[in-house]
Amino acid sequence: MSSSPSPPTARSSRLALLVIGLCWLAVLFDGLDMFIYGSVLPHLLETRTFGLTPDTAGDLGSYATFGMLVGALTAGTIADRVGRKKLMVAGVILFSLASGLCALAGSVEVFGLGRTLAGVGLGGLLPTAISMVCDYAPRGRGAIVIGLLMTAHHAGGILSAYVAKWLIDPVGWRAAFWVCVLPLLFAPLLAKFLPESLSFLVAKGRGAQAATLAERYDVDLPAAAARKTAADRWDALLNLFRAGEWVQTLLYWCASFGGLLLVYGVATWLPTLMRAEGYALGDALSFVVVFNLGGIVGMLVAGRAADRFGAPRISALWFALTAAGVFLLSVHMAQTVTMIVVFLTGVFLNSAQTMIYATVSIRSTPDNRATSVGWTSGMGRFGAVFGPWLGGQLLASGNGDRGFTAFAVAGLSSMVFIGIAALRSSRQEAPSDSGQSLVGAH
Repeated sequence: MSSSPSPPTARSSRLALLVIGLCWLAVLFDGLDMFIYGSVLPHLLETRTFGLTPDTAGDLGSYATFGMLVGALTAGTIADRVGRKKLMVAGVILFSLASGLCALAGSVEVFGLGRTLAGVGLGGLLPTAISMVCDYAPRGRGAIVIGLLMTAHHAGGILSAYVAKWLIDPVGWRAAFWVCVLPLLFAPLLAKFLPESLSFLVAKGRGAQAATLAERYDVDLPAAAARKTAADRWDALLNLFRAGEWVQTLLYWCASFGGLLLVYGVATWLPTLMRAEGYALGDALSFVVVFNLGGIVGMLVAGRAADRFGAPRISALWFALTAAGVFLLSVHMAQTVTMIVVFLTGVFLNSAQTMIYATVSIRSTPDNRATSVGWTSGMGRFGAVFGPWLGGQLLASGNGDRGFTAFAVAGLSSMVFIGIAALRSSRQEAPSDSGQSLVGAH
């Protein structure tokens, strides 16, 4: 037995970085596919592709988020059966092929089917990737690694804007969706080099294999969790409504609904609404880049702010600042000022929703935490479906100038709901829990 730990530790660190890097790339492609529709949407509307109108465009945006809802709700069950690695590979393949269907679409119905299928793959990939990096993150670095992973989603949004700027005019909008097919080439690398989830192996009784991987990657082996029956899960859900907890639960759900309505409504309609404000298409897509740069910064600073001031306070403050920023975007300002407002809005908007999950996690009992956070996220997904639809309806009715105002109201409502929930709660914040604030974001 060697007494020197340095060489294996260095090697295991490189292996852990490989896992985190593969997951980061998968989430990058997830973000690219998610944001690409919003980036090409102004062109689709201006050229009346498929006879597209603002209301049908809003419906199409909701198809993807509905698919994400389906994917997120079924991902856990499927991963428990086939493993998280296979689910991640399948998700990449599904949203890549679905983008190919969009590129080939000759009708709005086929295009809508492609966006729905893409959403299913996207919805299942992100929570699975978070679970994977949690298993293989270096000891004591779990929260930092998850924050780093979440930056990949916004990096994908930045990439989507550049893909649209570079390809739409010279080649056409279909080329943008063909770029989203390229992750198919990444799927074999993911299948070859990504190890299976340690949690899955332990749950399946493959402890020896899990122990070998844990030693190889120099990470802690997850403890075997007690297997929950359907009755256990039902009881955990009922606990959210017992002894007056139903008020607190509904407040969290309403806050999450408004938060994800805001996130996906703005993500879908930002370039189009900026075009409606009189900006050129290239400038409107530049706002997407700046918005997602703000999202990256926000993900990196939100956890630190929550650790210092408390997740509930940060969540309420972040939503107030988001609402102010979104409302200001309805005012035509100097482009430099608008860029600054878009950046700051991205900083606060994209991490405000994350702070809801942090608040719920902190305010929940340990045995009911997963259920509470999971259902809060799930209810929020309905807001993600509603947001793109709402933007389309406002534009179709000739009230596009009110789109930013409507999204700002959603931010204010989430601020009120999470603020009341925090005030009503009598449980003391546990600072050690705040580090989990980035888990399950979006």
